[in-house]
Amino acid sequence: MHSIFRNSRIKTSQGMLFWREIGEGTPIIFLHGTWKDSSQWISVMEMLAQDFHCFAPDLLGFGESDFPNVHYSIDLQVECLAQLLQALKRALKQERVYLVGDSLGSWIAASYALKYPEQINGLVLLAPEGVEIQGQKKRWEKMQRIANRPPLVFQLLRLFRPLMKIFGLDQNIKQDWQFHQVMQQYPTACELIFQRQHLEIQAELLHDELSFITVPVLILQGEKDNQEAIAMSQLYAQYMPHAKLKIVASTEENLPESCSSAVGGDIRNFINSKNNAEIYYS
Repeated sequence: MHSIFRNSRIKTSQGMLFWREIGEGTPIIFLHGTWKDSSQWISVMEMLAQDFHCFAPDLLGFGESDFPNVHYSIDLQVECLAQLLQALKRALKQERVYLVGDSLGSWIAASYALKYPEQINGLVLLAPEGVEIQGQKKRWEKMQRIANRPPLVFQLLRLFRPLMKIFGLDQNIKQDWQFHQVMQQYPTACELIFQRQHLEIQAELLHDELSFITVPVLILQGEKDNQEAIAMSQLYAQYMPHAKLKIVASTEENLPESCSSAVGGDIRNFINSKNNAEIYYS
């Protein structure tokens, strides 16, 4: 029987949350990535709908959810998710769920598991954000510069494109311009990841707390992703006592859309498996 998506909204204390839903069975909550919304998970959810009850909300300040004028934080997103799950409790028919997150969504999923461990069966984290790696502050500062750079500056740099090619800077400028355009579409992501006070962001990082997550965890990381993403995945795997790191071969970023079939299969196998301790490579 072919399943169809159901779209719904619910009012939380901070604003309206939109979510997509499909399937029946064991509940899985999908949390989208930093520069995405819940549509990122559509292909994966379609694959799993026959055996799992899949929910994918747009986080507060993303997609079709409300954009309230509030101070955004990871804890705020966790509390909005808690209110959503409380409202869905009757539909879920189970006390515990699986959380699946990509990048920012992984940070929120892991934070949720720390705050509400009694509600979580397991975690699947794709290229997770939320731990400090070497050079992290420089990374944040670079992202701030790109976000705050006026479009006129990019236009001027493009005028000097022949000169930039001579110095090998043309590709970097192109990538920065593309990233700048993405950032303009996701102001909440910018605030959460790098536009808050540095000390506030650090206070929400999970480096020292990951060892307290005792449920099974699967970490998926693209083999050809950037070095920062790979380093964060490795730290998650190192500090979580029941984590398994899987390197997805020949893949860069955005695993839910770039290799949805592999991701869906890994999620299915993880939930159905009783062994979640080894590290392996595809």
